[in-house]
Amino acid sequence: MTNIEQLNHVLQFVKNTFVGKDAIIDLLGIALIAKENAFLLGPPGTAKSAIIRTLSQCIDGGKNFEYLLTRFTEPNEIFGPFDIRKLKEGDLVTNTEGMLPEASVVFLDEIFNANSAILNSLLMALNEKVFRRGKETRQLPALMFVGASNQLPEDEALNALLDRFLLRIQCNYVAPDLLDAVLTAGWKLENKTAIEYPLITPTAIQDLQKKAKTIDLSAVRQEFIQLVHHLRNAGIKVSDRRAVKLQNLLAASALISSRKEAILSDFWVVKYIWDTEEQVEIIAGIVDTLIEKESHPKAHPQALFNQSPNPEKLLKEVLDLSEKWQDESLSFEDKNLIKDQLRHLQTRCNWIQHQEHKVHIQHQIEALWKSMLQTL
Repeated sequence: MTNIEQLNHVLQFVKNTFVGKDAIIDLLGIALIAKENAFLLGPPGTAKSAIIRTLSQCIDGGKNFEYLLTRFTEPNEIFGPFDIRKLKEGDLVTNTEGMLPEASVVFLDEIFNANSAILNSLLMALNEKVFRRGKETRQLPALMFVGASNQLPEDEALNALLDRFLLRIQCNYVAPDLLDAVLTAGWKLENKTAIEYPLITPTAIQDLQKKAKTIDLSAVRQEFIQLVHHLRNAGIKVSDRRAVKLQNLLAASALISSRKEAILSDFWVVKYIWDTEEQVEIIAGIVDTLIEKESHPKAHPQALFNQSPNPEKLLKEVLDLSEKWQDESLSFEDKNLIKDQLRHLQTRCNWIQHQEHKVHIQHQIEALWKSMLQTL
């Protein structure tokens, strides 16, 4: 099995374990190959830490470091305490055993609780993959850093921390119709004795990171330049440094799709560079319009998943719910489930580009809501 096949096997295992989180897991795979940092935004209980923990357990011989930051977190808790034996000899050397400087995958929960005591060291670790403390400097072996929070930073000083995470990923509760599958997979995860983890070595991942640097981006260079200009004109901050680093994501998408060159559909990764939640739809609309111009047999699956929903399919789902609602034997729980599903369809309807189709489906949704109110 090749290194790419091994990684895809690992990612598929994590997807099967965490139902409805495919996009998040695929993006973590991209971050791993691109050697870029990823940030997860979502409420508690959306499996953020569990996904990272499971992914890290699939890295054979790798070490995982996971920590929940508070406003009072000290450098010793993250990077390790000073070595007492060396300190007696007058040397300030950090004992990093089991701490961030030795980890292959680093997960920092509630990242924006970082205080001034750890902020500078953390910024250097995220940006340069270097640990520096006094005269001590060492290169970090981390394959990937992942940060998480249930809200974006309000303090201007913490924006520099968010900027160190190239990929920004929303991690929400799964769709109502997937709840049954989530419960089944979650129950299996609780009984860990029944799980056999597929493995990939850190060396294999490092080899993929090197191969990603050989991907040919020339075929999409001009379209990428135009995309950057378009995003900037739409008010999205894409600095020159970020534009350069985005090429790592394009290359990773191509490599994980078993290609040696980038294609237009690899631009799907650009949808995840938002600074605010309000920018999510704006960027997705710009990128999807570009992706839709191409149909390639080796396109990354995520290039297609988040495009505008099929109006006919969406309308059928609304009509199916309307038919289910007419069943007089529905329990209170069944009715609540239908309402949850209708809310999900209402959200998806907002993404339909064809205005006439969108208005027609919205009318059907509103009619069903009125029918529900009348039966209360």
